[in-house]
Amino acid sequence: MQSNHYALKAATIVGEDNNYTDHYLVIKAGVINAITASLDPAIPCIDLGETTLVPGLIDLHIHGRQGCDVMDATMTSMTTISNSLASHGVTGFLATTVTSSWQETLDAMNNIGQASQQTMSGAQVLGGYSEGLFFTNEHKGAHNEQYFLELTHQRIDDLINASNHHLKVLALAPEIANACEMIEYLNEKKIKVMLGHTDATYDETLDAINAGACGGVHVFNGMRGIHHREPGCTGAVLVHNTNVEVIADGIHLHPAILKMICQLKKQQQITLISDCSNAGGLGDGHYQLGKTAIEVKDGVARTQSGSLAGSTLTLEKAVFNLSNMAEIELRDAIHMASLSPAQFLGIDKTVGSIALGKQADLAILDPHGKVQATIIQGRCIYNAAQESLSDHLNNIA
Repeated sequence: MQSNHYALKAATIVGEDNNYTDHYLVIKAGVINAITASLDPAIPCIDLGETTLVPGLIDLHIHGRQGCDVMDATMTSMTTISNSLASHGVTGFLATTVTSSWQETLDAMNNIGQASQQTMSGAQVLGGYSEGLFFTNEHKGAHNEQYFLELTHQRIDDLINASNHHLKVLALAPEIANACEMIEYLNEKKIKVMLGHTDATYDETLDAINAGACGGVHVFNGMRGIHHREPGCTGAVLVHNTNVEVIADGIHLHPAILKMICQLKKQQQITLISDCSNAGGLGDGHYQLGKTAIEVKDGVARTQSGSLAGSTLTLEKAVFNLSNMAEIELRDAIHMASLSPAQFLGIDKTVGSIALGKQADLAILDPHGKVQATIIQGRCIYNAAQESLSDHLNNIA
């Protein structure tokens, strides 16, 4: 069945506005053409059985997987990351840098720019995320302070040019020199600014938000926490109209904190991220996150000083963790890993949810929540080793 016009039938389809039971998702030329309870018999159909069809996930903050790091600055590493992400239902991601030398950062951005212009074999590179260099020491986490730099107009221009204008997000600490001026300049260049690895006060953070910063990097982690007389960066990004990144691995944030975040923020203001390092998918052991040695023990990555160092999380696991720990609807958690990041990037008109006219970027989950297949623009880019499903999806690849 090799056709650019076909249907998928699933037990549940998680649409943008509704869940559909025993419906057909009709795909034509890589685009969602219909969601219907009945199907024209002339349209080829694949019955996916007791599966759930969800939008392809979008990971806005990920450093690597399977022993490969964005900082490797090679297409081989980017391809490995891309393919690994596809096996976890991710259809698009921002390749995220970590503090390193200036030249190594530019090299990584150059590679990100090249990957962003290619059709990857797995999840697509949606652009670059600069995390590192422009932080302060107090909450540096796994970032090596010897490479911290002053943020200037020239350095912003250099990052943009190195990425061939595919830099989408830059993270900084609000208390660095000229932060508000730099935020305004980044906004002029259409680059989102996130605040993190910071000891900024509430007022310093509010100044940055008023200058155009969008929200908080992995909220609560790598920032001054909430005190009842000094809410800090954490308090500021939670109570104002900003976005927050959330790592829902049960390590970075207590379930009660996850629940609080979901009560304080609107769905579109919460973006689930993996913040995964190159240790993701490899098990316990010793690894490098940029220039920093880390150890993974029982699935938790830490520096030698004990600071958390990214994660080994997958985004589909984060979805189920958040739903269970924060006691929210699964569809809401799914959209925090698909529609919310698409809205943040301004690409939600074409991707991020299952809706008419959008790209057929999809993940197929079995009854246990395991990813069985991943589809981009109607083309299967990953399928698990279950013959019945695999054979059908190979026919539409």
